Amino acid sequence: MREELIGKIEDRSAIIGVIGLGYVGLPLIDAFFNRGFSAIGFDVDPAKVEKLNAGQSYIEHISSSKVQGWRSEGRFEATTDMSRLAEADAILICVPTPLTPSRDPDLTYVEKTGEHIAAALRPGQLVVLESTTYPTTTRDLLLPCLEKSGLKCGQDFFLAYSPEREDPGNPDYSASGIPKVVGGIDEASCEIACTLYRNAVVQVVPVSSAEIAEACKILENTYRAVNIALVNELKVLLDRMDIDVWEVINAAKTKPFGFQAFYPGPGLGGHCIPIDPFYLTWLARTQGLTTRFIELAGEVNSRMPEYVISRLSEFLNEAGKPIRGSRICLLGMAYKKDVDDPRESPSFVLMEMLLERGAEVTYSDPHVATLPKMRHHDLPEMSSSDLTPEFLESLDCALIATDHTAFDYEAIVRHAPLVLDTRNATAKVTEGREKIRKA
Repeated sequence: MREELIGKIEDRSAIIGVIGLGYVGLPLIDAFFNRGFSAIGFDVDPAKVEKLNAGQSYIEHISSSKVQGWRSEGRFEATTDMSRLAEADAILICVPTPLTPSRDPDLTYVEKTGEHIAAALRPGQLVVLESTTYPTTTRDLLLPCLEKSGLKCGQDFFLAYSPEREDPGNPDYSASGIPKVVGGIDEASCEIACTLYRNAVVQVVPVSSAEIAEACKILENTYRAVNIALVNELKVLLDRMDIDVWEVINAAKTKPFGFQAFYPGPGLGGHCIPIDPFYLTWLARTQGLTTRFIELAGEVNSRMPEYVISRLSEFLNEAGKPIRGSRICLLGMAYKKDVDDPRESPSFVLMEMLLERGAEVTYSDPHVATLPKMRHHDLPEMSSSDLTPEFLESLDCALIATDHTAFDYEAIVRHAPLVLDTRNATAKVTEGREKIRKA
């Protein structure tokens, strides 16, 4: 069975099943499709399935023409029918792993997905969890769920963990160009999973267990969260001293060793960096330990939207205006530059805070045409505003939350009465700098 599955992978006859057709799942399908594999995409959202089968993409960095190519070659289909998981030889799980309101891991999507797979599981299949989670999830949660099928891991089916490393909007690294860490529940599972990914990505990094692979992902993103917290805290201090933190960072990064530049912002965004450290702190509590350093970093980053609002209040006060009744436009709702991904974006927190304080809030984002429904935010329906001179002049302040390349910062500064810049996006604007404040 092991050799048969490896043979199907090597000759590209293996069918790849991807559960979760979002910012991780679709690029993964693209990577396998480009290497000659056929794929079935699974999602619980009928609207997504319908769009994909019609050749339409809903993610910017996976174009509709690409999806049409998948469909025209007859090697891709999307479905909500989880019983069809039996058709796949390799099943890759790319479902959300959010936090509960109390910041504990919410593995509901992983558990439900495991139940769907168990109901369709057949001998000779590989299952790989790619969703970010804490160490031991694959072995202690997913494995028992799958073995309820009556099949045994390592004999009848194979199970591994390989963390997603997708970076939406980064033109230098597609899913196929990023090394893949792979850890199996057993030796056979690791071998088969490594064989699968070697046939789709640039490099495979096998590790000794699923737990090592899970911890690797947590480390990668906690490292970033802690360093971002450092510069966020430094920013608050240096702002008070009237020292430009951005110039400080640019000077420091000229050192050719021992320093990596991280940048401050209005808060953390994306699915991984705001969430992963809290998975680690939760895990520490289950072991009777505390991760004070990591928890402090989480607190610092979580407070950044409040700091931005306080800076906005000071800025408006200088002009003799309160936040209540002021016309504020948030520039950028996506969590990072030049993407359409709104997951965990601090802009949604900023919008909620402004609305609670009585501001008249609008937004502009060339990548987010309408305000999406968010799991933890209840905001009014809203569409992106065009940044015409007349619109900018009607504002009390333009608040730059995401530094999209498409924004004309010179025009924004020229026409808006006040500009609060959380991303140093206006650094090269020379005229009208008296209207700009950093936050």
